[in-house]
Amino acid sequence: MRIENLDWETRVIFVPDSKTEEGRRRVPMSNRVFDVLKQRCGEKREGWVFPSKRSESAHLTTMAKRFREARVKAGLPEDLVLYCGRHDYGTRLLKRTGNLAAVMRTMGHRDVKTAMQYQHPELEIVRAALDQDTAVEKRA
Repeated sequence: MRIENLDWETRVIFVPDSKTEEGRRRVPMSNRVFDVLKQRCGEKREGWVFPSKRSESAHLTTMAKRFREARVKAGLPEDLVLYCGRHDYGTRLLKRTGNLAAVMRTMGHRDVKTAMQYQHPELEIVRAALDQDTAVEKRA
């Protein structure tokens, strides 16, 4: 991630490199992410957000090793992998917004089938929606 791809005004991260055109996208920063990135970047306006300790021109290309180390240190199960974070992001975003198109855009999905992996139908949501209709009918 390059500092030049962080828009502090609109609080958006631009993802310029991807396997697909849909993968080139803008992802909104949460307040927490904004604060962490702002602190990490300081006054710098260009360069890598996570530079390599070995070379100023290089950067970290994966967080997998660091994630595994943190998982072991925290005593979390081995089946918890870094990709779980992406799945959790999609699931929470879809549940909270109900907006499949927004989820697809921020995750870089082209196919609805791919994005639908993040939908976990909950019977309580359906029941509540049905009960709202029943309450309206009783008042009428």
